[in-house]
Amino acid sequence: MLLCIDTGNTNSTFSIWDGERFIGIWRISTNHLRTADEYYVWLSSMLTLRKLDLCIDACIISSTVPRVVFNLRVLCNRYFDLRPLVVGKPDCLLPVQPRVDEGTVVGPDRLVNTWAAFERYGPHLTVVDFGTATTFDVVGADGSYEGGVISPGVNLSLEALHMGAASLPHVDVTMPAQVIGTNTVACIQSGVFWGYAGLVREICARIAAERGRKMKVIATGGLAPLFDQADGLFDGWDEDLTMHGLRLIHDYNKEMGNV
Repeated sequence: MLLCIDTGNTNSTFSIWDGERFIGIWRISTNHLRTADEYYVWLSSMLTLRKLDLCIDACIISSTVPRVVFNLRVLCNRYFDLRPLVVGKPDCLLPVQPRVDEGTVVGPDRLVNTWAAFERYGPHLTVVDFGTATTFDVVGADGSYEGGVISPGVNLSLEALHMGAASLPHVDVTMPAQVIGTNTVACIQSGVFWGYAGLVREICARIAAERGRKMKVIATGGLAPLFDQADGLFDGWDEDLTMHGLRLIHDYNKEMGNV
């Protein structure tokens, strides 16, 4: 079975592919101090609750937090007796190389999402990922990553607003009943929800105009279902896009004899 690990700035996602489907997906907060032993105890407990066996024979990792990768490597070496593939490292092959300025390092999650979206939805896409940052990734005709946009994430903006304005409370983001708020919480929720809906709509429109063609917009990340409520914002949203991409990249490396 294949263990797929995606480590973001806020949360890390572990999933297991049995050759036909993902039989489990679990999330844990990202902490670079968490040891390999702690990962193993936690993952074992999650599997036990689902009455699943821990029979891992391959692993692939995508991480935007470099300091976490060492302990994840140790987890694979110590407990599964295997060497994981790490997206973005020279020994992990990509089906298509990114087309960016020389010397630019592209986040591994963006590379993974790009190939997954191409495989599922075809070429000429804009992938919007609602994570710690809200990112926009442009998928080319052959599935290549061809640049994008990075903006502050929704929750990061809410936290900054709360920290920077002493009289404003911290609120949960939700779609407001109306645009004009009649209390402080409703005003903030409207500003964040419709502000980000406008940001997504404008950036995606400008990407399409710059490319000179229609670009299908696919959303992923934890807040994608929430913003999907804004009519016409996305052509679709995909909750397991990153896991799907990790599996595809592992399969590609296996086909190329790299694992």
